[in-house]
Amino acid sequence: MASQTKMFSGPQLALFRPTCLSTTFTASPLSRCFSTTSPALDWLTPKFMETSKSPKGRPHVATGGSSRGTTVVWGDYGLRMKDHDRRLPAASLKIAEETIKRRLRGMNYTLYKRVSANIGVYTKGNEQRMGKGKGKFDYWTAKVAVSRIVFELKGDIHEKIAREAFRLAGHKLPGMWEFCKKGDPPVVGITKLGNGVTLESLKRPRRSPALGTEKMSSPPSSTSSSPSASQ
Repeated sequence: MASQTKMFSGPQLALFRPTCLSTTFTASPLSRCFSTTSPALDWLTPKFMETSKSPKGRPHVATGGSSRGTTVVWGDYGLRMKDHDRRLPAASLKIAEETIKRRLRGMNYTLYKRVSANIGVYTKGNEQRMGKGKGKFDYWTAKVAVSRIVFELKGDIHEKIAREAFRLAGHKLPGMWEFCKKGDPPVVGITKLGNGVTLESLKRPRRSPALGTEKMSSPPSSTSSSPSASQ
């Protein structure tokens, strides 16, 4: 064994040394070659594929008078959907984000995303017979209900510049969009609360009671006559 060591002595032995030990390395307390935390999830691409293929249905719109997600929470300005619910492809959301960043280049701001493209869209080729499954994966999309905020902006930015950035981003997205600020009243469906319009007034029945039934202890449930009463 000693003779074998003498054969590779001096500069020849350096060829068998690890490369990480041959160079000088100054360890920094702020840099590590590994991380114990998982990487941040991308809002346009989920970490894992779907276990079951998502149906094509429309976004869920609460009919009980919900105003969740219609107000600005973290930022100062927001971009809100105006016309009706739809599916937003991840490619369109990415282009809208890049448009906002391009307009606000060099400024001090923070952009918040309120949606996540976690719904898969599956398509089939042209001229195929019916059946044989739902198809192969095509792209990711986000189901956004009406009056939901997609982007929020916060920073040392004038309101006119934020309006211009969101206007350009709205042209890259399908549908109609509107600009909103922090403190604006919430929206239920397409009806904005405020100016005398409250959530209780929207839940109140629209039809007034029949004449002569205001003072009755137990008014009838329906004003229309039943078939048995007409006979």
